[in-house]
Amino acid sequence: MPARSHPKSLAPTLLPRLWLALAALIFASLTLAAHADDKVVRIGYQKYGTLVLLKGRGNLEPKLKALGYRVQWSEFPSGPPLLEALNAGAIDFGSAGETPPIFAQAASDALTYVAHEPAAPKGEAILVPKASPVQSLADLRGRKVALNKGSNVHYLLVRALESAGLSLADITPVYLAPADGRAAFERGAVDAWVIWDPFFAAAEAGGNARVLADGSGLVPNHQFYLSSRDFSAKNGAALDAIVAAVAEVDAWAKDNTDAAAKELSPSVGIPAPILAAALRRQTYGIRPLDAGVTAEQQRIADTFHGLGLVPKAIDIAGAVRKPGS
Repeated sequence: MPARSHPKSLAPTLLPRLWLALAALIFASLTLAAHADDKVVRIGYQKYGTLVLLKGRGNLEPKLKALGYRVQWSEFPSGPPLLEALNAGAIDFGSAGETPPIFAQAASDALTYVAHEPAAPKGEAILVPKASPVQSLADLRGRKVALNKGSNVHYLLVRALESAGLSLADITPVYLAPADGRAAFERGAVDAWVIWDPFFAAAEAGGNARVLADGSGLVPNHQFYLSSRDFSAKNGAALDAIVAAVAEVDAWAKDNTDAAAKELSPSVGIPAPILAAALRRQTYGIRPLDAGVTAEQQRIADTFHGLGLVPKAIDIAGAVRKPGS
């Protein structure tokens, strides 16, 4: 019968392992405790725009760390799903064009307008193929028009049709996300495509797109920065820090368009020269909503309510963050 090993004979082998395991457990506990003490700002961003530059340049993290916050970033394909996430409490802050916040307000009273960028009407357009017989907005009657439902270009299409004496009932809207919209446009499955930069600039560079109309004289095309009401009410200092960081990146991008395009290119998947063309149509200078911008946004909300596209009247002014709050 083999001799039984004495437990003490294992001590020299097990002791270092036990100490290592104990040290790892203590370190993990301390790390979790440190993170538990941190508050978190969850930021939603799209593949193009100032928030992508803010994420890449790292301007925000030090500002928020000084206030006891850390940052979590989440990417979204467009404004509507980003604001669905804001309404659902999955993110605390993000940006979108004019129309998505209105649809989000129709679904919930969870959001707050924090700030905006100046109007950029040339940053979105209605495109047709170069050889298309469509020469005017009136020629869209009876045509298939691709657009992202609930996005900023939805309002551009409404206003463009109105300017030609038409309505959405006079065309066949085909609701597609940007990538699917471009595919449909290029294979001739739709007669026109309503789209924003940088997809607009990429389609122009592709060589087979002609601008039927951009937003000039039709829509302002503001970019809004939004937060949840709950986060805004409890984290005013953090929101101020985010706005300050966006302002810094804005100022840099305005004076360094080509460099900004190079930074954006890998994440967007569009060559830098095309992005530079889009950035030159963009506007810069984050600022609080004034009475004029609030009224413009209210007109958009009233238009969509009148068309039956949102089920209830929307109050924009009641959702605007007050200075100092």
